Amino acid sequence: MIAKNTICLWYDKDALDAAQFYAATFPDSAVTAVHKAPGDYPSGKAGDVLTVQFTVLGIPCLGLNGGPMMKHSEAFSFQVSTEDQAETDRYWNAIVGNGGQESECGWCKDKWGLSWQITPRVLMEALAAGGAESQRAFAAMMGMRKIDVAAIEKARKG
Repeated sequence: MIAKNTICLWYDKDALDAAQFYAATFPDSAVTAVHKAPGDYPSGKAGDVLTVQFTVLGIPCLGLNGGPMMKHSEAFSFQVSTEDQAETDRYWNAIVGNGGQESECGWCKDKWGLSWQITPRVLMEALAAGGAESQRAFAAMMGMRKIDVAAIEKARKG
């Protein structure tokens, strides 16, 4: 069944590699179909992988091998809610350790340039609490790359 709404992600030529990485890294993720081009197209030849259907954490996606013209930006990111430091570390390290790069405040990019927010639940709860607790957690987060759950919990308490 084709999803009513699917996120289309443009890749140079590595949509299948990216989809396989996401499927191996995140639960409820899988490569569901690979479609080859029936004819030549501007950035490929007949028989090349043109699109890849996959899910990331249950979200339906389509990877399009459209060539090098379009690049990912921070204007789109996957936000992954984590339960603890171990889960935060696992996802962060998988993305950064596979050719990605760290950014700030829990953000990182995978090697294909797609942005990810690896966000512990405790941080989201602290920010939603409002008031001084939210301000302390926010200030602590602003100095981090990968989120440190213990530091956020300490900031929440003051």
